[in-house]
Amino acid sequence: MSLYRVLFLLMSFAGFSLQAEKVDKPNIIYILADDLGYGDLGCYGQKVIQTPRLDKMAADGLKFTQHYSGSTVCGPSRSTLLMGQHTGNIFLRGNGMLQVRPNPADMTFPSALQKIGYSTAMIGKSGLACNSDDGALPNSKGFDEFFGFTSHTQAHWYFPTYLWDNGKKVEYPSNTLHDGDDYSSDRVMDRALSYIESKKDKPFFLHLAFQIPHASLRAKEEWKAKYRPILKEKLLPEKKHPHYSYEREPKTTFAAMISYMDDNVGKVLDKLKELDIDKKTLVIFASDNGAMQEGGHKRDSFDSNGELRGGKRDLYEGGVRTPCIAYWPGTIEPGRVTDHLSAFWDISPTVRELTGAAEQADTDGISMVPTLLGKGNQKKHKNLYWEFFEQGGKRAIRQGKWKLIYFQTNTNKTPKCELYDLSKDPGEEKDISSSYPEVISELTKEMNRQHTFAEYERFRFATERPADYKFPTKRKKKKK
Repeated sequence: MSLYRVLFLLMSFAGFSLQAEKVDKPNIIYILADDLGYGDLGCYGQKVIQTPRLDKMAADGLKFTQHYSGSTVCGPSRSTLLMGQHTGNIFLRGNGMLQVRPNPADMTFPSALQKIGYSTAMIGKSGLACNSDDGALPNSKGFDEFFGFTSHTQAHWYFPTYLWDNGKKVEYPSNTLHDGDDYSSDRVMDRALSYIESKKDKPFFLHLAFQIPHASLRAKEEWKAKYRPILKEKLLPEKKHPHYSYEREPKTTFAAMISYMDDNVGKVLDKLKELDIDKKTLVIFASDNGAMQEGGHKRDSFDSNGELRGGKRDLYEGGVRTPCIAYWPGTIEPGRVTDHLSAFWDISPTVRELTGAAEQADTDGISMVPTLLGKGNQKKHKNLYWEFFEQGGKRAIRQGKWKLIYFQTNTNKTPKCELYDLSKDPGEEKDISSSYPEVISELTKEMNRQHTFAEYERFRFATERPADYKFPTKRKKKKK
């Protein structure tokens, strides 16, 4: 018997193999801010609000300049992320009482990660429904662990009376929505850091979904104190808001919330380094839609949308273009900037390729792995498409330099449209629709090709709907 044969038998008995050693599957952390504007971070042009950890993350990683959220409001935007499809194809296309359907419908990409041995968690604000009382819903849709909000209305408040922990209510009896002992973002961060610690020795996917800086303005005093000498804001008169908390220092508080969020991102990165798993962990940061004007915050206070037009609930660039930073020490070359056209529905194919999970047959996305790694042939989108049911309905498409937006698409068979050349007019200031009818015709055909019929879309136009018909995405009023 040859020496090689003897060695082979000995290694086989010892449980070894002559096969090449497999590369460890990377950990992936996807951090999502809530209503953060394109211009709210220092690395994207912010001059007043301080975001040193995210700025350093961008300097040490990859910054995207043309990355887009899934929608212009949270529910459908977060759904496109998890489903790998745009709003022309997903089920949850608007805010309201809708939630994703039971399996096998509406399968999420974390479900595919579970099948190849990943631990999966969603901590913070669920993207599987806008308002749901089913605290176990995330556990049935691909997440081994869930802690946080299943109702986006509840997530308007930073001192909730309860949060969900894998289907069980964790109550906070001292909280009164606007004040209390348990600041929800602290509890979310505690759980996220604990989760990372517990999974340091096996591959994991963590979707850390912040509620900051959305809705009610509430910040810890230590962070507000940092901005008082800078902003010197005059206190507003005492007042009470019927839903959100009322903040007498709205600018100070908003800035404090952003810096606190930035510090939390830093805590995640520090934890990875402390556990010596930073070099095998990809971290991506983005925002679910454009800058808000709720809870007392005004976009103009800090130029939250930067050079872009509009914000939340708009399909202008300010409503759907998001900051996006990817960080992976030793794998992503530091200091890179990319104008690759990408969107939330690209995350599913990207994560699947990186982890070796099964490909998604019905995705609208394209893997961004070549862009992340800086090598290989990056496939490109022909276009990106959005549709939105509120405010009479809106649809938009971005194709090359062109951006076409339709308005009142649910109420008018011949809706008004606007066309912009983003290469010359990134702020969408000059509508040139009257000069390019052939472009509008081509893009409109492409928009119609992208749209599929939603299960609840029984009537598309007002003239075809019964007078008492109401879109199911509108929240029902509670009976007194």
